[in-house]
Amino acid sequence: MARKPLIAGNWKMNLNHLEAISLVQKIAFSLPEKYFDKVDVTVIPPFTDIRSVQTLIEGDKLLLTYGAQDVSAEDSGAFTGEISGSMLAKLGCTFVVVGHSERRTLHSEDDAVVLAKTKAALKNGLTPIVCIGEGLNIREAGEHVAYNVAQLRGSLDGLSADDIAKVVIAYEPVWAIGTGRVASASDAQEVCGAIREELKELASAEVAAGVRVLYGGSVNAKNVGEIVGQPDVDGALVGGASLKADEFATLSAIAAGGPLP
Repeated sequence: MARKPLIAGNWKMNLNHLEAISLVQKIAFSLPEKYFDKVDVTVIPPFTDIRSVQTLIEGDKLLLTYGAQDVSAEDSGAFTGEISGSMLAKLGCTFVVVGHSERRTLHSEDDAVVLAKTKAALKNGLTPIVCIGEGLNIREAGEHVAYNVAQLRGSLDGLSADDIAKVVIAYEPVWAIGTGRVASASDAQEVCGAIREELKELASAEVAAGVRVLYGGSVNAKNVGEIVGQPDVDGALVGGASLKADEFATLSAIAAGGPLP
């Protein structure tokens, strides 16, 4: 089954709404429409930017999509500071990132929390980008494959095959995020291949063949081609490079198979 590559730009806590508008305009200008037949491109801005990004993308009929960096497991109520899946759906979001390593580490989110957020996203018609990944100590101990498979199981526990088919998985080795270090293409393939094998067990071979598995961790225009060229890597969750319109457009074009814009 041919899987269309996905390039997702996670802006993290960067850019106000005016800067967000400017960046989306520049990305759209730098990435002609012809590329979108071969790659899906989405931006993941802070919550405060989403409405402005929505207005621009819908108003100008851009082919970019957009999403959110997190979602509450709750539907509504006395949960100060939380944002529900239904709120994000009303804003037209396509994707929502759940279980990013920064959420797992800085906010103590475990697999059970990630699972609850994944369910909330699916309930509201959002596509969760479920993140898993190991720290350097686990990588150096040679336990990274088993660790990621266990994290995947915990984050998708009890979901039906139909629901798993609607999920995107992002493998983000924690030691490569924002450090300038990047897993080799073979490192990425090793874990992404193991993820796909586990998806066969959790759902079915057919579902596993259709789920997109991304790599995240210091991805840029120089390394994205080799990484997404691996048989089980279907795109990238991009951090810092997604804040630079030219580079983000270039790596999206590379993921589409070129030529460069």
